[in-house]
Amino acid sequence: MNASSANRRRILSLWLPRLPIDRIKRKLSGSGDALDKTPSVVVAKQHNAILIHSLDEAAVHAGLSIGLPLANARAICPELMVFDADEVADRKTLEDIADWCDRFTPLVALDLPHGLYLDITGCAHLFGGERALLQIVCGALSRRGFAVSAAIANTAICARTLTRQASGKIVADGEEAEAVSPLPVSALGAGDAITGGLRRAGLKTIGDVASRGRHEITARFGAGFTTLLEQALGQGDAPISPRKPLPDYIVEKRFPEPVATDTVIAMNLSALAAMLVTAMDKQGKGARRLEASFFRTDGAVRTIPVDTGRPVTKAEVIDRLFRERLDALNDPLDPGFGFDLIRLSASRTEIVVQQQRDLDANVHDNDELAALIDRIAARIGGKRVVVHLPQDTHIPERAVLAVTAQHHLAAAAQAAWPERIESEPPLQPLRLFDRPEPINVPFATVPDGPPHQFTWRRVTHAVVRVEGPERIAMEWWKQNGDGPTRDYFRIEDEAGLRFWIFRDGLYESELADEESEPASVRWFVHGLFA
Repeated sequence: MNASSANRRRILSLWLPRLPIDRIKRKLSGSGDALDKTPSVVVAKQHNAILIHSLDEAAVHAGLSIGLPLANARAICPELMVFDADEVADRKTLEDIADWCDRFTPLVALDLPHGLYLDITGCAHLFGGERALLQIVCGALSRRGFAVSAAIANTAICARTLTRQASGKIVADGEEAEAVSPLPVSALGAGDAITGGLRRAGLKTIGDVASRGRHEITARFGAGFTTLLEQALGQGDAPISPRKPLPDYIVEKRFPEPVATDTVIAMNLSALAAMLVTAMDKQGKGARRLEASFFRTDGAVRTIPVDTGRPVTKAEVIDRLFRERLDALNDPLDPGFGFDLIRLSASRTEIVVQQQRDLDANVHDNDELAALIDRIAARIGGKRVVVHLPQDTHIPERAVLAVTAQHHLAAAAQAAWPERIESEPPLQPLRLFDRPEPINVPFATVPDGPPHQFTWRRVTHAVVRVEGPERIAMEWWKQNGDGPTRDYFRIEDEAGLRFWIFRDGLYESELADEESEPASVRWFVHGLFA
């Protein structure tokens, strides 16, 4: 193989032609062998008719086919077993298979509705070559009850075309046109309208279409079909769209015998953390997001993510974070019959900025605080550990913004808060409600006076001391001018309880109903003083 061909991409295309019925039969596998021998189909409603959407091998032998009306199918095969289509469940099954395929390459893309693309460039030799890798993948899926077709080529469309008619084909660089030319035009998957038009024009194979001038094909069937044809012939290419972004760094451990004990899993995870740190350290990087993936022998995959507030450069820190995370899982890690692959990846990294740490005590304090936040976040979730940042607004409920501590710790440390005036009571309460709660005020001094009593949560409070009003107008540039003005009062009742209440709107000026008549004034309690 020359240098140019060695740099070409290699795509493994998988097609599961009977995914809907295979999924159902796997789910009902406890029914015994009778299900395998009974013709079974999945039906879906199309164009106001119930048609066969998928069928098994027994139904094919009975003379049924995809697109056949269900009534005709029952007439041909009275003992037919019928299941309703479930596209959501089919998509979930395909994504589960894609997760399992991550063990071969991190670049896995969906080829909806029932296919996958695997970019195996540079990794096939890890499994004994392309032929061995193809056999491993197809054999594993077949043992799990799925009918599968696969092919490998330099372009995704070429490989996909071969899966429809020539399963198991591996096309060398430059041989794409020769491989697909004998195939029928339906293998291109261009749609019934284009396929029918090609056949009416006497173009039955891909080679027949390729022999015509590109301008003729484009004029009759469109530029999209011409592009599809060129990619199938290896004369053009388009990148696949992987389901997950490629991590910056990946390390993994494969086991000849599955591991299942917590001690062995933790030991290998620690070893992988050391390998990952070594790889990042060579380029001066630290990890901000880490993912540990555990691949079970039965095909199930569990991925555990961990976020950090600062770039992590120590293996022991990574190990401790994952121990915290695994210990706090609501759904504990279930090894089943064991894991045959454990992978640790850094999906987001940053360049580590060196700081003077020997003489600066603040740097040490910040490091310890960031490490503590990371450990707490690993246990209860990063969104539950927050810091508050001041906002440039006079609206009380908008004056503070709660943000995740891991990503805004530095900003919170440098935030400038309004200073409290010495020997003066606080102007706003210590406890502010998320939403103001309505209160019942039977009468109040107008136009801008306080209430004499109010009822809140079925308890009546008599007012003995009042401070206010403090008038706060809404931000008209954010609310289209329809926000009413508020008058806030600091209220103390006869029991010594202190409230922060406000009147929503001004008497006879702002509040009006749909008929432009004055509306009743509303009162709310917004917080409680200590």
